[in-house]
Amino acid sequence: MEFGFAAEDEVFRADVRDWLSEHAESGQDRRSWERALGKAGWIGLGWSEDGYGNRRATLTQQVAWAEEYARSDAPPRSGHIGENLLAPTLIAHGTDEQKSRFLPAIAAGDELWCQGYSEPGAGSDLAGVRTSAVRDGGDGSYRVTGQKIWTSLAHEADWCFVLARTEVGSRRHRGLSFLLVSMDQPGCVEVRPIRQLTGTSEFNEVFFDGARVRAEHVVGGEGEGWRVAMSLLGFERGVSTLAQQIGFASELGRVVEAAVVSGAVLDPVLRDRLVRQWAELKAMRWNALRTLGRAGDAGAPSVAKLLWGGWHQRLGELAMQVRGAAATVGPVDWTPSLSYELDLFQHLFLFSRADTIYGGSDQVQRTIIAERVLGLPREPKGVV
Repeated sequence: MEFGFAAEDEVFRADVRDWLSEHAESGQDRRSWERALGKAGWIGLGWSEDGYGNRRATLTQQVAWAEEYARSDAPPRSGHIGENLLAPTLIAHGTDEQKSRFLPAIAAGDELWCQGYSEPGAGSDLAGVRTSAVRDGGDGSYRVTGQKIWTSLAHEADWCFVLARTEVGSRRHRGLSFLLVSMDQPGCVEVRPIRQLTGTSEFNEVFFDGARVRAEHVVGGEGEGWRVAMSLLGFERGVSTLAQQIGFASELGRVVEAAVVSGAVLDPVLRDRLVRQWAELKAMRWNALRTLGRAGDAGAPSVAKLLWGGWHQRLGELAMQVRGAAATVGPVDWTPSLSYELDLFQHLFLFSRADTIYGGSDQVQRTIIAERVLGLPREPKGVV
């Protein structure tokens, strides 16, 4: 396989680097930053349709953008769920009215989205969702009632795309619909942050109590939610994986540097593990490039998730080992009035414990590969 950047790609990369150098600052307000990206046309580079204020970029240019962004001091993105998940789904399944209403606002960075899939009793088993949406006989709108959990950035979002059951008595993947729900409905939508091991709260619980959804905000038609939801999951991993690996490489570099400073690099076992982490990261990059832009490969997203989830978790463990006993001590003294603080390595170790669970657990990914790629017998499912 050959993969390289043409001369025009490098010109594009230089433009990206210059713009980010001029405009990006760590610690910026994330919503204002999304609007700055939108104003410059950097949101929606990979959309299959243009005309929404976004620039057009080839696949290799999208890779260049993602890599340069990862190397910059730019804030973490708040708009990536709308840009990379909902927008391609609307382009594939939405009506012209839905695209006209929502895509320009996403491209401008004006509206932020979250994903309402997982529930307390339906995390990895998405077909088991119980959140319901009942049709209002008056204006044809829906009223959504139920709970979603592990909802990333719900505390910042203006809208949520929700998988809900619109057919009474339906089971599994039948009778589901894909709904676009406004989060600005006091008394009907409640967001409760979930405090994690790291002390931060990127994830949330979301409670819907009769939240209203307009009839025209059902994507793909009533009862077609499973088809739309599975299509969206196909957009979940792609160019962003390569950008993620830039961040991984930076983290690995810091761990190696710490091993040199502490003398842990002299331990042949630890040194072997560090070299193995480096080699596996290289293999992940080439696998990502090999599958980039390939449609219809049912196993590629699952293989990618299995590779990076386990790799990052092992890196977190290594970060603790190279520090030795010092890894157990926080950067500031603990007091009853001050919550604990973590250094970068401690945060990496604790947060990475979830890497093999969120976004589809390792067990689920292996089941997908077994059934959809290898053609093995389907896993028995209980009756819901």
